[in-house]
Amino acid sequence: MPDMEKKKKAGRTGEARNRGGRSDRAKSDSGKRSSGKRGFFSRLKGLKLSRNIGIDLGTATVLVYVQGQGIVLEEPSVVAIDTVTDRILKVGKEAQQMLGRTPGNITAVRPLRDGVISQYEVTLMMIQHFIRRACGNMFFRPNVMICIPSGITEVEERAVEDAAREAGAQKVYLIEEPRAAAIGAGLDIYSHVGNMVVDIGGGTTDIAVLALGGVVVSKSIKIAGDRFDEAIMSYVRRKYKVLIGERTAEALKKQIGAVYDHPEPKYVEVKGRCMTQGLPKLITISSREMIEALAEPTTEILNAVCQVIERTPPELLGDILRNGIVMTGGGSLLYGFDQLVTRVTGIHTRVAENAVSCVAVGTGMSLDHLDLMPEGTINLSRERKVRL
Repeated sequence: MPDMEKKKKAGRTGEARNRGGRSDRAKSDSGKRSSGKRGFFSRLKGLKLSRNIGIDLGTATVLVYVQGQGIVLEEPSVVAIDTVTDRILKVGKEAQQMLGRTPGNITAVRPLRDGVISQYEVTLMMIQHFIRRACGNMFFRPNVMICIPSGITEVEERAVEDAAREAGAQKVYLIEEPRAAAIGAGLDIYSHVGNMVVDIGGGTTDIAVLALGGVVVSKSIKIAGDRFDEAIMSYVRRKYKVLIGERTAEALKKQIGAVYDHPEPKYVEVKGRCMTQGLPKLITISSREMIEALAEPTTEILNAVCQVIERTPPELLGDILRNGIVMTGGGSLLYGFDQLVTRVTGIHTRVAENAVSCVAVGTGMSLDHLDLMPEGTINLSRERKVRL
C-alpha cells in the first residue's frame, strides 16, 4: 500500500514536470515569436518610409537636396552609354571624365541642353540613378520637387514631370529657378518689397523681379555657362589657330574667366591642337583676353537684364534701387560680373553667398510648404502671357 501511494505521487510529479516543461517550451516559443515580431518592427522602423527631395536639374550640374539633411549630392549632368548594348555605364563625375576620351562603342552625352530635356530616356535613367543614390532603400516612393527655367514651354514642362514620375517619384512639384534662387539667397520674396534676381546657370540665364511670393516680371534666355565655353573655344580657334575641347574651355573659364578689368592679370598655359600643322601646341592666355572672348554672351545677358528693368513697375523699381540686384548661379562667379551689371544699370549688384547652390537650397527650403503648392505642371507659358 505505501508502495502504491509512492508510485502515484511519482506519476503526478512527472506529469507536473512534463506540464512545466511544456509550459516552459511554450513560453520559449512565444518569446521567440515576440522577439521575431520585435525584430521585424525594429527593422521596419529602421527602414526609410518616404522622403521629400528637391532636385536642381541643371544643364551642367545636378544637385539633390534631401529634406532634413541638406544637399547630399552634386554631380555633373553627364551620362556614359555603351552604344552597342544601349546600356548606361557611368553617371556623373565618372562619366564627365570620359568626355572626348571614349572609344567608338562608348559615348558620353549631356542629356540636358539649354535648361530642358534633349534626350528623354537618358535623362530618365539619370534622375533615377540620382534619386536612388540620395535616398537609398525606401518603403514608399519620395515626393520630388524640381526647379525649371522660367522660359520653359508647357511641353518641356510636361517632359520634366513625366521623367520624374517614371524615375520613381510619388508626387512631382515644379518651381521656377529664379524663385528658388531668391529663396536660397535669403531674400524675403513673400513681402510686398520687390527683389530682383539674375540666375546664370549652365544652359539658361533667368532674370526675374519677385514680390508677394510670386514672379512679377521675368525673362529667360538660353545664354549661360555653355555659351561661355563655346565663346572661349571660338576665341582660341580664331586668334591662335588652336583647337581646344569643352573641358579645357571650362577649366579656363573657372581659372581666369573675367568680364571686367582685373587689377592683376592672370595667365594660364593651354594645350591644344594646331589647326595648320595638326600637332600639339602650347599657348598662354591672360584674363584680359577672357574679357574679349566673353564679350558677346555677356552683352546679351546685360541686354536681357535691362529689358526686365524696363518692364518692371515703378513702385517695385524703387525697391530694387534700394535693395540692389542679387546674382546667383555658377556664371555669376566670373570675375567682375557684379561690377559690370552695376556699371551698366546703375543699380548696386552683389553675388549671393554660395551662388552655385542657391537654386538647390531654395528648392529644398520650399519642400516645407508642399501643402501650399500645386502638384504637376504649373503652366508657366500661360503665366508669362499674363505677365507680359
